[in-house]
Amino acid sequence: MNLAQAFKMAAKSISGNKGRSALTMLGVIIGLAAVIILVSYAQGQNMALRAFYESMGSNTISLYAYSYGNSGPQDVGKIIYDYCLQLDDVLGVSPRGYVYSSPTIKYESKTLTRETGGGGVIVSGGMVASSSGRNEDYPQIYLGNDKFGLCNDYTIARGRDLSYLEVEKGSQVCVLGSATAEYLFSFADPIDKTITINGMPFRVIGVYQSKGGANIGGKEEDQWMQESIKQLDRMILLPDSMIRYFNHNDPIQDYVVKVKDSQSIPEVTTSILGYLSGIIDTNSGFYGVNSTEEYLQQEDEASAIQQRFLGGIAAISLLVGGIGIMNIMLVTVTERTREIGIRKAIGAERRSIIVQFLIEAAMICGIGGIFGIGAGYLGTLIVGKMSFNTILIPSAGITVGAFLISVALGIIFGLYPAVKASGLQPVEALRAD
Repeated sequence: MNLAQAFKMAAKSISGNKGRSALTMLGVIIGLAAVIILVSYAQGQNMALRAFYESMGSNTISLYAYSYGNSGPQDVGKIIYDYCLQLDDVLGVSPRGYVYSSPTIKYESKTLTRETGGGGVIVSGGMVASSSGRNEDYPQIYLGNDKFGLCNDYTIARGRDLSYLEVEKGSQVCVLGSATAEYLFSFADPIDKTITINGMPFRVIGVYQSKGGANIGGKEEDQWMQESIKQLDRMILLPDSMIRYFNHNDPIQDYVVKVKDSQSIPEVTTSILGYLSGIIDTNSGFYGVNSTEEYLQQEDEASAIQQRFLGGIAAISLLVGGIGIMNIMLVTVTERTREIGIRKAIGAERRSIIVQFLIEAAMICGIGGIFGIGAGYLGTLIVGKMSFNTILIPSAGITVGAFLISVALGIIFGLYPAVKASGLQPVEALRAD
């Protein structure tokens, strides 16, 4: 018997027992669909995390440095700035200071202030007060220079960014994040309007474009990432020279370095670390360097582990489906014992009988695999929309791998019934009813 005849006989056997074959395939369908959906979900979660980290700034290096000399804290920012700009692969450097206090922010009748008890944000003048206790509407006030937008991937939507002279002279100007501009000005144009921060006037010269929601949503952890990205739009940028009015004039310790591309990050990181080790004594200061690429690599590794874990859980249902295949094939052998005896009596080899039953088992699993892949695609689309608010499609590798796994499943679990069928003695098989 050739392979073509074996496939025809297998198809005839499957079609002759449609109900039983469908129920047998059900275990494979559910198992493969579960594997595809869970692995795709892990990939989608990794995509969401990458979007979160990239929204904070791609191709960037974060460094912190502090040195305490004989006369008190030393500002190493100027030294770092001059050194980094000498490096060919560096596009810009900016301090990333924070106003540690929570000063009152006002524009005309509208006020933003953080409650001292931590219960939320008080918003007056038509704005809605937050009762969540997360202070979610209060903006982060940054202290940076004219390269802050470049280094943190902020793009000007209206007006302009800080200028070098404004930073050097300590001009009382500011750039607003999109959310803060909307809260304070609603639909009015904020450019050249004046807001006050702790009573000090600052002229609005620009508004940054929104970083967006990054298509993350659904589960609690994904909502946390979405809220974190939105928080990047709740910000006010002041010239870093304003440090003399805030934070008791303590020097800024955090800086962001923008490089040309991700390939330049290791070399620039090594150069900066070597330079900092030469200018800062660890007995009277500290320093450190890290990059978004490190976070992304860590997330990729964590995602790979999660995919294997979720895939392993889903594989349990495949194991159950495989046991169902073996059970049905053993029943088939019992039902076709007389047929096997006749074939062996007229000279059929054990190999041909094994091949016939393996092909039948592989066909059942292969057909079930196709339906399982279809169910997996549909489930992935639903999960992607509900969990990440985006169209999530399984990768080609997962699809091909799932089909091959389904066929291999039939061969593995169909092997024992096939060997058992081929080992039947013709005389005993012919006596079977």
